[in-house]
Amino acid sequence: MPSYLALGRTDAEGNVPPSQRVNLGCVGVGGRAGAVIPALTSNGHAQVTAFCDVDFKAGAERNLKRFPKAKKFADFRTMLDEMGDDIDAVSVVTPDHTHFTAAMDAMCRGKHVYVEKPLTHSFRESDLLMQAEKKFKVITQMGNQGHTSAGALQFQHLVSKGIIHDIVKIDAWKSPSLWFMDAKKRINQYPGEMKAPDSLNWDLWCGPAKMMPYNRKYHPFDWRAFYLYGNGMLGDWGAHIIDFAHHWLKLGLPTHIKCHQMQDHNKVIFPLASKLSMHFPKRGDKLPACDLNWHDGIGWEPEIDEKYWDVNKDGSKKKPNPGGAGSLLHNKDGDYLVKRGSHGSPSQLYPRIKMRDFGEEMKAKGPKLGHEQSFIQACMGKGETSSPFSVGGELTQVLLLGVICQFLNEDLEFDPKTKQFKGNDKANKILAGPAPRKGWETFYKPV
Repeated sequence: MPSYLALGRTDAEGNVPPSQRVNLGCVGVGGRAGAVIPALTSNGHAQVTAFCDVDFKAGAERNLKRFPKAKKFADFRTMLDEMGDDIDAVSVVTPDHTHFTAAMDAMCRGKHVYVEKPLTHSFRESDLLMQAEKKFKVITQMGNQGHTSAGALQFQHLVSKGIIHDIVKIDAWKSPSLWFMDAKKRINQYPGEMKAPDSLNWDLWCGPAKMMPYNRKYHPFDWRAFYLYGNGMLGDWGAHIIDFAHHWLKLGLPTHIKCHQMQDHNKVIFPLASKLSMHFPKRGDKLPACDLNWHDGIGWEPEIDEKYWDVNKDGSKKKPNPGGAGSLLHNKDGDYLVKRGSHGSPSQLYPRIKMRDFGEEMKAKGPKLGHEQSFIQACMGKGETSSPFSVGGELTQVLLLGVICQFLNEDLEFDPKTKQFKGNDKANKILAGPAPRKGWETFYKPV
């Protein structure tokens, strides 16, 4: 008998006994899962027992090679039916429109779940997953990896020390980096039918959403451009950009969403460029009412008042370069700006000389475990996750309210208590999302 089994502890080769190991069922094996699954299994405390994918020839080679003994399935429902006793936790790394059904099925069976951002494709789906989290008491984590990072701990520390305080405005932006943000590549109608790859189960790829004729603009990656399947740039990068501010400034849900610009607007793909703002009411002491301004696409560069520029030795001023993704937090005193990048990057102050005033307080120290490994350890009863669905779900709902504004191209008034738009029936219907296709209805019943 191998020593790691006989002694019940990790041996010299890194083998971990079954009692200290999480068995994973992975829904989504290619694409982004090429990084997520190795991160979940990196220290030997998790192993893959089953893979599920609708197309194992779409970038899945790395994971298949690493776990050759894992059983393969096309349908996660079949995987959980047949392998449920051998699966402790499920990772969901698929297009946005199929996050919910895979996560809900796993949770209802008592499985812990790790789901890539944004958590869901509709506002109501996030509500249902947050309800399921409470009912089934399973470990959850949304894959906004920066939430478990040195930058996250630093931001939390800066808030607790009052360095980040009284934020009244947040400017957030993302430069264009997806095909629908290129004017030469845009379309305003659904693409025509193509022959699907033999390796692809197109019916399962569509899952609960409307089944359009296959086109390679949907699979394996470009689906994010379409309202039908994705959440655009706001849903993609918004979770990495406004995450810290939303959580540690306790923004909650907004009361107003204002549409400023939706360039080349149509209801098939997301705008060429978007400008919108959200108003969050006062939440308590040092947490005044705050306006969040979002801008993606061309013309994304934020305006920075000259008083926040750096001063060179010769007295000339240099405008800071905040990069292609991030946010600027304005406090009511206007004495400095807090600059956040994206993911786990640490915060800076503008003008940068201001950081000298706070010295050691500005330094970022990393957590003991990363985002994926904190999930695995929590599954074994060791610690907690930093972005459970109770955290990631509400952040996703904020993003999805912005997506509704992008889709309708109009101003919206929202009631955070009732979670309904005021006087706008068509917007409220979008909150619930489209009716699921036949065969998928069971996942959408109240928990």
